[in-house]
Amino acid sequence: MKLSKRLDQKLAAIHADPHHCKDFIIADAKDADMAFGITAPGPDRNACRHGYNESEGCYKTLADYREQIRDVIRQDLVDIVLLSASNLEQLGMKEKLFENSAITPAARANDTSDIWVVRGGKYPTHYPSRTFRTATLDHIKYGRITEDHSQPFVGADLGLYSITFTNNLDYDHQALMAFQDFRIEAEKKKFRYFLELFNPNVDPGLNDKQVASFLNDHIVRTLAGVTESGRPVFLKIPYNGPGPLEELVSYDPQLIVGILGGSSGTTMDAFQLIYDAQKYGARVALFGRKINLSEHPLAFIELLRRIVEGEVQPREAVKAYHGVLQKLGIKPIRTLQQDLMLSKTSTSYKS
Repeated sequence: MKLSKRLDQKLAAIHADPHHCKDFIIADAKDADMAFGITAPGPDRNACRHGYNESEGCYKTLADYREQIRDVIRQDLVDIVLLSASNLEQLGMKEKLFENSAITPAARANDTSDIWVVRGGKYPTHYPSRTFRTATLDHIKYGRITEDHSQPFVGADLGLYSITFTNNLDYDHQALMAFQDFRIEAEKKKFRYFLELFNPNVDPGLNDKQVASFLNDHIVRTLAGVTESGRPVFLKIPYNGPGPLEELVSYDPQLIVGILGGSSGTTMDAFQLIYDAQKYGARVALFGRKINLSEHPLAFIELLRRIVEGEVQPREAVKAYHGVLQKLGIKPIRTLQQDLMLSKTSTSYKS
């Protein structure tokens, strides 16, 4: 018997009382193989394979990455695990790890060019984002192409769809046309999605304040023509500061807003980000590299959960995290004092 999913319960509670509901959704974004390729699982700090200099880096394998995902599922503290379609097939369809879990599986449904962060590549920073989809909805839901979409799905009925507006008419128009095609297909195939929107990945001719307004207006404008059956279950956007977040959240309380983590940064960066995002109206946080590149992802996730539950403040959480590392004999990447510092981290895939 499949367990009920916490995500569905929390979404229902937030919609029922958007102003007072305290539920907060945490997702672990383990879809980085669709962006970074071999480097996605993170550095292997204990070994260096032949053919690479230490300065170039040594990385964990796909087997390591999948075991990290299994650990997160077993821990059962996040509400969503976001995967590539191939890892969803292995862990969800073949190993059936989500059948007896309250965690909802999801898959990245498109991979626009601004997340093609391959070594030596220029795509994220030199060219306006171009729309592209590797995965098909049939493969995400059933593992194969099928004409019968009434059958129970064996993979996931939830995916991430991404758009990056660049202030370039041709590319933005193409992105919206592709989004329209996706929405129509998703509705026909009973596939839910959450919508990821990045800040422009190339210079849009705007300052930082204008970029935040540009993104907010595009979100509202894009969804104004979408009726309930085709709308995203929530948004995933950069945290552009308290003002822009509060503006978007207050405009439509039924539009659930989530923030993305971006590059790893310090532990304080991550803990302060989720604290501030919740304070100013976000109801979802999707952290990928911030979790995956930490010294102990499970302890990191536990403290993220404790922060949004109001049990601990960010600074105390950093100290508690280092206490766990010390107890387990794990050498931290940074000293405690360094890890208590805030740094300017990117909220895109570029770094």
